[in-house]
Amino acid sequence: MTLWNGELSFYPQPRHAPGFSVPLLIVILVFLALAASFLLILPGIRGHSRWFWLVRVLLSLFIGAEIVAVNFSAQWSVGGINTNTSYKAFSAARVSAHLGLHIGLEGINITLTGTPVHQLNETIDYNEHFKWRLGENYAEEYWEALEKGLPDPVLYVAEKFTPSSPCGLYRQYRLAGHFASAALCVPLCPLRLGSSTLTTHYGAAFWVTLATGILCLLLGVAVVSLHYSRPSALRTFLDQSVKNYGSQVKGSLPLILSNPLHKQFGALDLTTSTNL
Repeated sequence: MTLWNGELSFYPQPRHAPGFSVPLLIVILVFLALAASFLLILPGIRGHSRWFWLVRVLLSLFIGAEIVAVNFSAQWSVGGINTNTSYKAFSAARVSAHLGLHIGLEGINITLTGTPVHQLNETIDYNEHFKWRLGENYAEEYWEALEKGLPDPVLYVAEKFTPSSPCGLYRQYRLAGHFASAALCVPLCPLRLGSSTLTTHYGAAFWVTLATGILCLLLGVAVVSLHYSRPSALRTFLDQSVKNYGSQVKGSLPLILSNPLHKQFGALDLTTSTNL
């Protein structure tokens, strides 16, 4: 592999930052636009119902945005190490670099940044994305990376996620990507670079999803509790148009219907008492 203007000849530039996703950005902007539109019309809602609608709509938008956005995030499981490792195949040259791994539901991002960036007369700053979503062939992308002549650390980690790898990471995370199941909890195959071992931990997408799930669970428990303990309060919260319905039904006084003819004849008392 020869260099051209200080860059590998088969390595396209520029590269996006790890975790950057155009679909993720679009999802966030769409939901922010919906939230902004609702806030613009919020002053037109009168009375205390304005605050009820504020909580209900913004909470619904947040939960919906989170469910959609995390599908495009590469922050489900992340890890990184600083190591001194071999740089290229068939070469004894070694480099000091930081290796990062970002695992999402659609694929992985592998970053390699030299410390310092300029070593061996090259700029060591790589960010490679390998996809396994439907319609994509991970093994083919890995072979393309081999043809590019990417650094050994990047190829080493990428190879651990190939379908033929005995680690089984491809099946584990691909299933998690298709079903978002508990397969993410399976221990990660050891990844050793030089004298260092790369370990991963749950990323921001995992914790945001977990927090949203707990929030939905607490809201569900609160709704069920109100349904049995204070149904009128729950009815008022869910439908602000029914404000005094409970007070009209419960504890109402008898309705007296008097016939004015009884004053004339006096023989019969036609007063009727009806309880609603």
